[in-house]
Amino acid sequence: MKKILIIAPAWVGDAIMAQPLYRRLHQRHPGLILDVLAPAWTRPLHARMPEVSESFDTPFGHGELKLGTRWSLARQMKKRGYDQVIVLPNSLKSALLPLFSGIKTRTGWVGESRYGFLNDTRVLDPLALPQMVERFAALAEDADQPLARPVPFPHLVVNDQDRAASAAKLGFDTSKPMIALCPGAEYGPAKRWPGNHMASLAQTLLNRGFQVCIFGSNKDREIADEILAGAPDVIDYCGKTSLAEAIDMMSLARAVVSNDSGLMHVAAALERPLVAIYGSSSPEFTPPLSANARIVTLDLECSPCFERICPLKHMNCLNQLGPDKVLAALDQLLA
Repeated sequence: MKKILIIAPAWVGDAIMAQPLYRRLHQRHPGLILDVLAPAWTRPLHARMPEVSESFDTPFGHGELKLGTRWSLARQMKKRGYDQVIVLPNSLKSALLPLFSGIKTRTGWVGESRYGFLNDTRVLDPLALPQMVERFAALAEDADQPLARPVPFPHLVVNDQDRAASAAKLGFDTSKPMIALCPGAEYGPAKRWPGNHMASLAQTLLNRGFQVCIFGSNKDREIADEILAGAPDVIDYCGKTSLAEAIDMMSLARAVVSNDSGLMHVAAALERPLVAIYGSSSPEFTPPLSANARIVTLDLECSPCFERICPLKHMNCLNQLGPDKVLAALDQLLA
C-alpha cells in the first residue's frame, strides 16, 4: 500500500486547487494513504476532501525558519513510512522538512533552486501549464509523463449534520434563499471590489427578497462596515465564523458573489453558482474552477497588474465596474 505525504500550500485558494492532484494520485495508486502537512487554518478544507486520510498542522509562521522544529517534525514524519513526499510551495524552506525526513522520493518543481533538497525535480514550462491547478496536478505523474487532462474541478464535501449545526449556532433561517457576498481579498485592495458597489448590489438583492450574508475574516471589517452602512439589513458574518462554519454556511447559498479570493475558490468547490470579480489579478492563472461560474472583469489595458495596491492610484479596473454588470451576471446564474 503506497503512502504519500503532501506539503500543502498555506493559502486557502491554493489549498483547494491542490485537490485535483490528490484525486489523480488515488486514481494512479488504488488503496493509497494520502496525508497532508499544512497550516492549521487549512484543516477545515482538508477535512472536507475525501481523498485526504490525515491532516497534520505545521507550526511555522510566515517566513519562519525554525530549523530545530523542522528537524523534529521531519523525524515524526519519517516514522510514518512514506514512500513519497510532494512539495507544492516553491520556497526553499518548504523543501527542508522533506530532506530531513529522508523520504525516498521527494517531488516538486525546481522553485528556489531546490536541487539536492528534492530528488524528483520538475522544470516548469509556464506556457504548457498556465494555470496553478495544472501545475499542482502535473506532479501526480511520473517525470516523463504529460499532465492527464482534463483536470477535474475541486470539490468540497459538506455533510447535512455539519451544515445544520452551523446554521443553528448562527441562528440562520434556512427557509429563505440566501446570496453570499465575499468582499475581502487577503492579497490587497487592488483585488477588492469597492464597498459602495457591493452595498448597492446587496440592497437590490434585499429588495428582491433574498437574505444577503457577508463572509470574511476580521481583516475584512472595514469593507464589511462600508457595505452595512449602505445596506444595513445585510447579515454580517465577517470575523464571526470559523472557516469550517463559513464553508458550511456558504454551501447553503443560492449564489455567491466574490472577489478573486480564497472564499471564491471555496464557493467554486462547493459548486455554488458564482460571480467572480477580477481587478488586478488574472482569471487566466487562477480562475474559479467551476462550470457554474461567471467571470466579471473590465479587462482594461492596465490590468492585470498583479499589484496589491493600484500603481496608477485610480483602481479603474474595479471602481468603473458597476453593480449593474455584476447583477446581470448574477441574474444569468439565477435564471
